[in-house]
Amino acid sequence: MSEVSFVTVTALTKYIKRKFDVDPHLDDLWIKGELSNVKIHSRGHIYFTLKDDNARIQAVMFARQNKSLSFTPESGMKVLVRGGISVYEPSGSYQLYAKEIQPDGIGALHLAYEELKKKLSQEGLFDEKHKKTIPAFPSVIGVVTSPTGAAVRDVITTIKRRYPLVKVIVLPTLVQGINASQSIVNSIEEANRRQLCDVLIVGRGGGSIEELWAFNEEAVARAIFSSGIPIISAVGHETDFTISDFTADLRAATPTGAAELAVPNVLDLLERLKTLEARMTKTMQQDLRKRQERVKNLQSSYAFRYPKRLYAQKEQEFDLVFDRFQKQLALTLDRKKQKLNEQTYKLEMLHPAEQLKQAKKRHVEQTNRLKRNMNVQLKQIHSQFQTVLGKLNALSPLEVMERGYSLTYKENELIKSIEQVQEKDELLIKLNDGTLTCEVQQKRGETNG
Repeated sequence: MSEVSFVTVTALTKYIKRKFDVDPHLDDLWIKGELSNVKIHSRGHIYFTLKDDNARIQAVMFARQNKSLSFTPESGMKVLVRGGISVYEPSGSYQLYAKEIQPDGIGALHLAYEELKKKLSQEGLFDEKHKKTIPAFPSVIGVVTSPTGAAVRDVITTIKRRYPLVKVIVLPTLVQGINASQSIVNSIEEANRRQLCDVLIVGRGGGSIEELWAFNEEAVARAIFSSGIPIISAVGHETDFTISDFTADLRAATPTGAAELAVPNVLDLLERLKTLEARMTKTMQQDLRKRQERVKNLQSSYAFRYPKRLYAQKEQEFDLVFDRFQKQLALTLDRKKQKLNEQTYKLEMLHPAEQLKQAKKRHVEQTNRLKRNMNVQLKQIHSQFQTVLGKLNALSPLEVMERGYSLTYKENELIKSIEQVQEKDELLIKLNDGTLTCEVQQKRGETNG
């Protein structure tokens, strides 16, 4: 038995992957199909299946490639995908590594339309609060459209038929082709820069989505939004909706409809004037009848039929009122006079001379009261002084000396004991009527009693 050579699954998968990688036909190709099972990873990678009626292939588009996408891939979209084919080794399956994705055919225009519509809506360009009011009676109307198309003829004819007073200015504009969007933007900006009109009609006749595409461009939408002149959008037929329709201040189904919205109908105005005239005439006649009826009532009233009686009655009423007035006047004068007397008395009491007189009176009273209080206080103090003086005299050594006693001093020190002196000491003896200087001859102690 001959020896059999085996290979591992990993080695086989690597071999097949190298075959795919070196094949130039699989390195960079465009594939047409429908997206399915689209999943957007949190890191930005997009995983999906690309299929047709008979086959399918797994695919991935990494975050660094899908940054340039102008739309968000969703399941069911018809697309064109550019990329390379290789083998994913862990599962051993081949898959498409996408580098670029484009919507397929007309679907691409619808997709771009929806993406721009969503973007501008989120920015608030469609909000009603930004819509400007269309003037009721414009003087000049500007029309941004092709000067040779049927749309401009329909607009001018309708405007002149409905409202001949208005002036129409046509701003020749490309409305189809690669340069159409910029031409529309230029016309809108020129009308605003030169203040050419009161209202702008921007539009064209019907056509395919490709023919109407200039009115779906972002630049046109932003120019309409930024316009200071109110804009009526009139693109295509009634079923055609463009981005310009959403951004404009007013949308008309057709160019003819835009002309009808831009100006009033003179016939309608005349009819309205007639109606108002008839209503005004009727109102004036009714008011006149009411006033005539009021005059008739006044003429038939008591005052006009019997003016003298009314006058006499009023004379009597006047007398009564006059009497009441006099009584009230007298009462009022009495109250005012009494109040004046009270105020006069208060003023007199507050006069400086009166104030001085009252102050002098209070001064005399207070002085007398003070003298009386002082005399009482002096008597009380004199009595207390005599009492204290008697006590002092009773306790004074002088009083004791008058009764025959004396005070003995040695060198200015009062002698109270024989222990304070010695024999031969010189002593000073104070008597009531003088002093004696003596010498101690002998010292002898004695007990009391």
